Amino acid sequence: MSLRAEPLAPGASESWAAEWARLTAFAYRNLIMARRNVFFLFELTFWPGVAMLSHGLLTRFLDLTPEMTAFILVGTVALSAVQVCQLDVAYAVLFDIWSKSMKHQFLTPVRIHHLALGSWLVGVGRGVIVWALMAVIGGHAFGFDFLGPGPLRVALFLLGCFLTALVIGLLVCTLVLLFGTRAETSAWAAVNFFVMLGGIYYPVSVLPGWVQVISAGIPLTYFLDAIRAGYGFPSEFAYPFATGFALSLLYAILAHWALAAAVTRSRRTGLLLKLSE
Repeated sequence: MSLRAEPLAPGASESWAAEWARLTAFAYRNLIMARRNVFFLFELTFWPGVAMLSHGLLTRFLDLTPEMTAFILVGTVALSAVQVCQLDVAYAVLFDIWSKSMKHQFLTPVRIHHLALGSWLVGVGRGVIVWALMAVIGGHAFGFDFLGPGPLRVALFLLGCFLTALVIGLLVCTLVLLFGTRAETSAWAAVNFFVMLGGIYYPVSVLPGWVQVISAGIPLTYFLDAIRAGYGFPSEFAYPFATGFALSLLYAILAHWALAAAVTRSRRTGLLLKLSE
């Protein structure tokens, strides 16, 4: 059975062992590709470290209170975690484009959720490493307590960031299959657009009214609000975690459907073969 539009849940006839093997196959591939390219370490260590140091030094220069420092640095962590995780999801397609093996992947007996979730698992692992690195830098250099809101709230916040990354990564894959290599830059640009609307360094209440309407539809908006409430800031939304997770699951299903539709269209137009040449 080739990669095509399938429901997100596995078929009843498939064993969980087979499902897990297919998921881990894509996860292992991402790990192998990352291990062979030293520049992927920059995504994992250099850029997150630079972001934490530069924003932390900015809070020192502006002489911000510990609370406002936490407000800013939480946004820094969210941006880095989402960026690193969604790149792994996007790499599920980009690696095959760069290696000219796109048509071969889509002939394998796997489904779209194997590709997406397998790559996402690696992204989650890398995102946790990024969070830990930034926690060490922020704690030692700027006295920022990353576990201040409590372990459970922090864990839910990170899970929300990773689910947001899954949605963005699937959208990037969809754009690449619809528009070809011209859409590759969306793998690095899309995150910045969404976090800007989500209130990455400011409350969404400072945005224009019509932009706030858009922000209300972005899951990251609610996850940032929830974690900042743990640092003493008043929450702008009722049940932010519940709302954020509900939107994330809805968008994940829609993004999966969009990617399946893009695969079907790229086969029909011949773009799938062109991406392998």
